[in-house]
Amino acid sequence: MAIRFASLGSGSKGNGTLVASGDHCLLVDCGFTIKETERRLARLGVSPADLTAILVTHEHSDHMGGVGPFARKHRIPVYLTPGTLRARDIGTLPTVHLIEGHQPFVVGDIQVTPVAVPHDAREAAQFVFRSRGSSLGLLTDLGTITPHVEAHYGDCDALVLEANHDPQMLAQGPYPPSLKRRVGGAYGHLSNQQAAGFLQRVGSDHLQHLVVAHISEKNNSLELARAALADAAERAANCIFACQQEGFDWLQIEKAE
Repeated sequence: MAIRFASLGSGSKGNGTLVASGDHCLLVDCGFTIKETERRLARLGVSPADLTAILVTHEHSDHMGGVGPFARKHRIPVYLTPGTLRARDIGTLPTVHLIEGHQPFVVGDIQVTPVAVPHDAREAAQFVFRSRGSSLGLLTDLGTITPHVEAHYGDCDALVLEANHDPQMLAQGPYPPSLKRRVGGAYGHLSNQQAAGFLQRVGSDHLQHLVVAHISEKNNSLELARAALADAAERAANCIFACQQEGFDWLQIEKAE
């Protein structure tokens, strides 16, 4: 079986993504309490004992807040960059694997390629996963699409892509000016238009699944995100929009012939 993936939730109130292949299942980020993480895993038919490892993208609490407690309770190895480990005191972890220099590594039969991204974090990484002839790109929490990013994500079979905010809603919204500059800046989050531009450049007609994720509940709307990404969504074989409360259910990538 090729890669399948699902989400515990996607947004500023907590994030977690499952990536599975064969007997191995990875949890990317954990921004929920132990109890809430266990509840959301159960909804997807997964128990903590099924998890091979936890991968961390960066230290912000909606991605890393639950990593330490959950890993300690269930004795799960954690993979993260040295900068992310130093950026936040999460206590003693059962097993730590440092992602050095964003070099690819293997967990079970899943090859993981960390990709450095511009975000206001110590040493942020997003990930591309490959297993059994299939590939999945996870790309959220970055303020700019760089040539380096495009080179890594252009040929994925499935993609989870951030469309965080609508610039006009952000400008007119409730955030203080400093936070507006941070979210909309080069090290913040992708707007609907940035996500659409990326998909226009790399193409989306080869995507089995396009998941639009990390949609702000205050600075965006599903209608605006759908409108901005309509062309790319139509070209992809399947397009869904992830939400904060339910994330999205399991999606299966079909192995390329």
